[in-house]
Amino acid sequence: MRSAGFPTRMLLAALAAASLLTGATLAIAAAKPAKTPPAEPLFHDSHFHLTNYIQEGITAKEYLSLVGNKVGRTALFGIPLQQTWSYRVDGENAPKYYLDTDAGLYYYSFTDAYIAQQYRGLTKAEQAHFDPMITGFNPTDMYAADHIKRVLTTFPGVFTGIGEFTIHKEFVAAKVAGDVASLTDPALDRILDFAAESGLVALLHSDIAKPFPKSYTADYLSDIKALFRRHPKTSIIWAHIGLGRVVHPIDDQVAATEQILRDPAFDHVNFDISWDEVAKYAVASDESIERVAELFSRYPNRFLFGTDTVAPKDPKAYFAVYEMWAPVWAKLSLETKRKITKGNYERLFDAARVKVRAWEKANVK
Repeated sequence: MRSAGFPTRMLLAALAAASLLTGATLAIAAAKPAKTPPAEPLFHDSHFHLTNYIQEGITAKEYLSLVGNKVGRTALFGIPLQQTWSYRVDGENAPKYYLDTDAGLYYYSFTDAYIAQQYRGLTKAEQAHFDPMITGFNPTDMYAADHIKRVLTTFPGVFTGIGEFTIHKEFVAAKVAGDVASLTDPALDRILDFAAESGLVALLHSDIAKPFPKSYTADYLSDIKALFRRHPKTSIIWAHIGLGRVVHPIDDQVAATEQILRDPAFDHVNFDISWDEVAKYAVASDESIERVAELFSRYPNRFLFGTDTVAPKDPKAYFAVYEMWAPVWAKLSLETKRKITKGNYERLFDAARVKVRAWEKANVK
């Protein structure tokens, strides 16, 4: 047998060294603990105001820093109304909220440009956390739909929906300059028609009843349902299920809500359970907790959690609403809770992103 030549001996030595190195590498890799996958966020926020009634607040970057990895995605918008500071009414006492003064409110269209600017100032990774919404339009104006279209064509690639915009709202509707908004207004129909055409999600605030109702006052439920029926192709989210600070649940609110949920004519309508005022009704008693949890469990695909916080200054203020729902969360299956806190948001807003970008591609030159 011939002995291995020098090149052959070098090759064999190299292979042996590689084998030892590979074994050592595998041993080191096995000794290292496996990486923990990133924690899933607590929720996506279907209802968040970056600014307040005097158009002040935090930046989008500050919001991301405030919520950290506890929040996945957020429907981002300002407030479409500006509180007037009337020196004649309030002197040097500048109001910061609509209940601070008798002075009126007016529509503030610049909010849309501001939200677009905030979004465009983010990195691509940061932008992925947001679904910006168009709010700066007057729902009594037949030109409102044109404003929405103009915003889309001016800021393509930014917006996913419209709202939160208001029709009936306790103490607010009567303070707004100009015509009073109505669920029967053709201007509102024109807005929702364009939302259907473009794929925009519509986040609508309209109280279910009047503040401090009397025996002779009617609620708004029939008008709301009629509006929903007129727009079967529009993806609608009814904010707060129609509840408010003094607009309490109507008689058997759960049953009234379930009538909408059961009717196939309203399959395009979903319910936003944002705002601490809504949570307080849900967790008011053991009975209310049980009824709300049962409703969520029967219709897990139709509710979205949101905070409805306005320009929060710290995490405690922001996460307080989510924590208020704890007694209800405890009654739900993990699957139902995930749909309400994350899954339904993803389904609605992912679909809207695709449709709106397609509309922009076809209509923006």
